[in-house]
Amino acid sequence: MRRTSLLALAVLLSAPALAWVPKLEETSAKNVIDGAYGRRDPVPTYQMLDLSVKDGRFAAGEGAVKVFDGGDRCLADWLAAPSDFKQGSRPVGIIVSGQADQLYFQAVDARDNFRNLSVAEALGADLSAKRMADGLLRVDVQVRGLPTEKARDAYLARLRGKDGKLIAPTRRSYVNDFKQEAGTWSGTLVYYFEPLKAGIGASDKVDLLLRTEADTNCAYSVTLDLGSFQ
Repeated sequence: MRRTSLLALAVLLSAPALAWVPKLEETSAKNVIDGAYGRRDPVPTYQMLDLSVKDGRFAAGEGAVKVFDGGDRCLADWLAAPSDFKQGSRPVGIIVSGQADQLYFQAVDARDNFRNLSVAEALGADLSAKRMADGLLRVDVQVRGLPTEKARDAYLARLRGKDGKLIAPTRRSYVNDFKQEAGTWSGTLVYYFEPLKAGIGASDKVDLLLRTEADTNCAYSVTLDLGSFQ
């Protein structure tokens, strides 16, 4: 029992502590690159939440989505008829990431092109300029059931700080994946936040608040765990 406990402790101590990385430095960059090249187990560089619904439950688990505004009926209707978009579109997936995730793709690209990516090169001006700026947290929200492509502009996203203050994204964009199917639109919205400026720690849990394009009071809360990835 004692040997097992010591082994478990050694594994924990040897593994990098997980926390979102607002600015890459040598240790975190090396961990990500080594994972991409297979020199070590990959480091988690994102958190993914599957908000698809099956048998009246979210794939991400019970309590994955909570009602922020509009009453319990908002969530009950979503769970009962996830493909009924008369009351608005639905978020079906969320991915949260930072600079480390973008470095991972840069490392994979170098690997696949038979090149070695050094830490010094990864942190150099050229590759750094191709990643998001220091302090930014990226939140991708995949949505389904928009009545028009234009309606994606009506989505609202906020982080809720420790003092309850709502934090707006510094900018937003879209992934080039929007398409029309069966009369409605689906695709991915992208929001960039600056959590540290709002007093949110790099390993904290924080609520993401979402309002869809629908003209209703319904708004939802999803907990993001910044301590689950780098």
